[in-house]
Amino acid sequence: MCGPVSARRLLAAGSDSPHLSGLGWASLGLLELTALATVGAERWMPWVHEADALLVDGGDATYLCHWMRTSGLADLLPSLHETVWVGVSAGSMVMAPRVGAEFVQWSHAPDDRALGVVDFGIFPHLGAFAENTADDAARWAAGIGIPGYAIDEQTAIRVDGSGVEVVSEGRWTRFG
Repeated sequence: MCGPVSARRLLAAGSDSPHLSGLGWASLGLLELTALATVGAERWMPWVHEADALLVDGGDATYLCHWMRTSGLADLLPSLHETVWVGVSAGSMVMAPRVGAEFVQWSHAPDDRALGVVDFGIFPHLGAFAENTADDAARWAAGIGIPGYAIDEQTAIRVDGSGVEVVSEGRWTRFG
């Protein structure tokens, strides 16, 4: 779902860019999840263990979840105690137990299950698209069966251990 423009914003941003790669990192590497299974874990797992942060862009959360599991990255997550996960859109939704049927676009997705690293769902881009209204978020929340947050582009959810904090200069709602 993310095209070349999205990837360029994430990867090729200059130091003055507000996007993820322009936030002043000392170094930045790239892992392509769909290739990791063929590269061999002994090659890429040390890079992940050495990383301070993992920046994960959006797309389809079920597709992302599939490749995180297939590559072995999902199994590695519990051992990354000091690593910060910075997810945008599907990059944060994938951490939930479910994403909601409304967000499943990948034709091979068996259902809307995701990784379950956190115990709540995320409805991103509140108000940013015609199908992401407050009413749409309320319908999503009613059908997902777990607590959830609807968040706009000016909102983040910080999780540290069992603590959850909403950081926002925008609009957000907690459901459940």
